[in-house]
Formats: sequence, structure tokens, C-alpha cells
Amino acid sequence: METTCTRCHQAVEADNLYCPTCGLPQLLYAAENVPGQVPPEHFDEPIRDASTVDWKRACRSALSLAVPTGLLCSLFSPVSIFGLLWMAVAAAWAVALYLRSQRPAWITIGAGARIGLVTGLLGGWMAAAASGVTLFVMRFVLHEGKTIDDTWQTMIADQVAGQWTAAGVDAQTIALYKGWLLSPEGRAGSMLTAVLLLVTGLIFFAVGGGAIGARLQARTRRPQV
Repeated sequence: METTCTRCHQAVEADNLYCPTCGLPQLLYAAENVPGQVPPEHFDEPIRDASTVDWKRACRSALSLAVPTGLLCSLFSPVSIFGLLWMAVAAAWAVALYLRSQRPAWITIGAGARIGLVTGLLGGWMAAAASGVTLFVMRFVLHEGKTIDDTWQTMIADQVAGQWTAAGVDAQTIALYKGWLLSPEGRAGSMLTAVLLLVTGLIFFAVGGGAIGARLQARTRRPQV
């Protein structure tokens, strides 16, 4: 027999303690000594709201995965091409780790997305810091500044100037834009923009990964009486 959730109005199996869609605890009424009913002592146990998050445990789970994932997602990581995927998987994994310490092991999609947001913020900060430190070491410790500058100049000449010329932009505008990009301010601004876009993408995918992780956990850990 099915009932209807009072919050989302979705069907809920009669023996489920929580709504499988939104996680709202369901009230069950039991008569004493009736087979198949909830024992009266169970009503004395505290019921955790599946839409809330224990942030102490959640941050610990998120931090344990955000640090290594952020390093993998930095601009100079050899596997950074998969950075957005790494972050989505890390957020879903953080939700799974968090649920290991929760009873019942059940949260809503919104709560999973919030855990993913924290994972994305921590991982994005780590990716930005790792990118900055790597660039500093390459330029000032390994003395690869000339190589970096030559690579940047070649990219601007071949890609930016070439594409703008093909698009029909006048030569004066191209020269002004090219001069700005080749200036120290232009290089710094371009790198900062790349880092900000990376962090924004990581946060976005982390939120999605956390929501997906919560949804998958809802299917595999549906609480029963």
C-alpha cells in the first residue's frame, strides 16, 4: 500500500520511514503487538531531518577529497583536461563518505548539492592556489620565464591575431588588442581570467555532482522499517 508525502505529494511505500523523493520523515502509527508494525520503542529514537547537513562531518568529508582533486584540476596538471569530471566525481564521493557516518544514511538532493558546493569551493581554491604556485615556481625558481613568454607571444600571434584577421577585424584594433595581451598587465589579466573560469566551472560541476550523488544514494539506501 502506498501513501502520499505531505511535502512533495509523491507516492511513498507504506513501510518507508522517509520519502524517496524529498526525504521528509513519514509518520507511522502502530498498534502494540501487531505483526509487521513499528515497535513502540522506535518512536523514542531521534529522527534526523534528511534536508539538514551536519557541517562538521560534511566539511571533513569534502576537505579530504577537495584537496587532491584541486591539485588534479590545476591549470598545469597533466590530467587537468578531465578537471570538471574529477570535481563532479569528488563531490558525489564526498556525499557518500558523509552518509557513512549518518543514521539513517539518507539526505535530500538539495542537501547533497550543498555538500557539493562546499567541495567545489574548497577544490576550486586549491586548484587556483596550485596554479599560481606552479606558475611562480616555473618563472622564478626554474627560470622558465622566457619560455613562457615566447609561448604566450606565439599563441597570441597565431591564434588571436589570426582569428581576428579572418573575422574581418581592422588591423588597428587587432594591434591594440594584441599589444595589451602581450603587456605584463594583459598576461596577468588573461591568467587571472582563466583561473576564475576554472574555479567557476569546478564549483558548478561540484554542485551537480553532489546532487547526483545524493540521488544515487537515495536509490541504494532507501530506509526501511
